[in-house]
Amino acid sequence: MTEPRVLPLALAELQLPEEERSRWPEGEPFPIVAHAITHRDGVFLFDTGIGSGNAEVDPLVQVRRPIQDALADHGIAMADVTALGNCHLHVDHGGQNFRFPGRPIFAQRREWAMVHEPDYTVAEWVDAPGLSYELLDGEAEVAPGLRIVPTPGHAPGHQSLVVETAKGTVLVAGQAILTIAEWEGSTDERRSGEPPEDDDRREAYAASAARLRAIDPIRVHFVHDPSVWERGA
Repeated sequence: MTEPRVLPLALAELQLPEEERSRWPEGEPFPIVAHAITHRDGVFLFDTGIGSGNAEVDPLVQVRRPIQDALADHGIAMADVTALGNCHLHVDHGGQNFRFPGRPIFAQRREWAMVHEPDYTVAEWVDAPGLSYELLDGEAEVAPGLRIVPTPGHAPGHQSLVVETAKGTVLVAGQAILTIAEWEGSTDERRSGEPPEDDDRREAYAASAARLRAIDPIRVHFVHDPSVWERGA
């Protein structure tokens, strides 16, 4: 049996919009990292990064890489991808979903309900012709050894990916935990994704972070931090 393996894919760097810059260290680019998970039956892709051709989003993008190029670095062809999931459907997570027609894309039903809400995402990237979404209402096994768990907070239908290996559990946190610093206990608001105290999402975010910590993973990957946390490192 092929052991699942998580491969980070660096897809883009952004300059955050002015209203969000106080929540990120000044002068640092905002990275976007997707993950390809090889498993017994193929390749599961968690997130697809940011798309192109949107007049509001494009000026914020400093570095952009097509997902097919990032996959090719690991010897993976687009046709090797058997299924996908998005931690949520904001522009920087589902922006290249349109490149995968016919493949099942797993998302929480609560998240899908937001796609056509004003200013939530770029709907033409996410709800493109030929895409096939599998809408979930909670946990689901999406490939051998791969399990999606709902982690609402940053977004109403946010989800994370749990990968079981012979050495222990590997976690792809999505944006339920923003950075390795936050995972290690930092409360610096420039390294933490926890919403402000007056934000209705705060309680859900804290509960989801606690759920991920209770999994007790040996390794944690993040979507806005290329660093990888290793137990005991």
